[in-house]
Amino acid sequence: MVRENIRKMTAYSSARHEFSGTANIFLDANENSFGSPLPENYNRYPDPLQSALKEKISSIKGVPPMNIFLGNGSDEAIDLLFRIFCEPGKDNTILFPPTYGMYEVCAEMNNVKVKKVPLLENFQLDLAAIEAAIDINTKLIFVCSPNNPTGNSINRSDIEILLNNFDGLVVIDEAYINYAKQKTFIPELTEYPNLVILQTLSKAWGLAGLRLGMAFAGQPVINYFNKVKYPYNINTATQRLALDALANISSVNNWTKTTVEQKEWLEGELFKLTFIQKVYPSDANFILVKMSGAEKVYQYLAGKGIIVRDRSRVLLCDDCLRITIGTPDENKQLIEALKDYSA
Repeated sequence: MVRENIRKMTAYSSARHEFSGTANIFLDANENSFGSPLPENYNRYPDPLQSALKEKISSIKGVPPMNIFLGNGSDEAIDLLFRIFCEPGKDNTILFPPTYGMYEVCAEMNNVKVKKVPLLENFQLDLAAIEAAIDINTKLIFVCSPNNPTGNSINRSDIEILLNNFDGLVVIDEAYINYAKQKTFIPELTEYPNLVILQTLSKAWGLAGLRLGMAFAGQPVINYFNKVKYPYNINTATQRLALDALANISSVNNWTKTTVEQKEWLEGELFKLTFIQKVYPSDANFILVKMSGAEKVYQYLAGKGIIVRDRSRVLLCDDCLRITIGTPDENKQLIEALKDYSA
């Protein structure tokens, strides 16, 4: 599946790549040897393969470091998948709207045709339509589960059907998996060589500002990720701060538990409002809410300084707002504002 030019190319070799062993004097990379004006020295280039960070993630996720790729957000991994596996102007990808918008953006940037197979009314896969859409040039299928913006998990058995019957790569985006009842597909990596799993530290781990995404896959796929990526794609500050954060799993677990509890509370309060038509079941840290006059409600909330996401123009999401679960105080303020609107 790999593009011929990618197979043949020689990856950039940094100075740190070429050296192994112990050294005390570094005169190889044209860095400023005197240090940096910051309290912590950032005058040296970062580890290009993020070895320490991958070791820590390996211990948490149960995945060998050789099966982990780290990117500047999950978006970098999405972009690299198109660069590595899709021939511009020839190959195509299949997406299931409504879903995360960056799959289509990255496809368009790489001149890869997008085939859209809309989800069914229950926000699950239309397997018959998917089978009809696949052709010899279909290289990537993206499954967002739990899905954004709908919040539901995709039926596991349907994803397994794709993995067993599609010759290309099935990419499962598990950005919200920490909040879900459905288990990750990570244990299935040894079973499916065509499986790629995306996760992130931006959601449950609360590190959106660091932009650190993770891809888990078989070693051949990871090797191509590392071949094509920019040499120092994860900076030193991000690596250090992520390592510190990963040592604090208990806080993340507590936040996740509270988020799920607040989601249930918020759902109950929303149902009491007369203009709320439906709150869709969610395995994520947000809920999709169908209501009368969603655009007007959005503008009303914005006027109150409360920003939610208007999804009313998205396929299958007519008159819907996507609401992220906030802190207990933020959620109470949201409900009080909505009570005033309904009065």
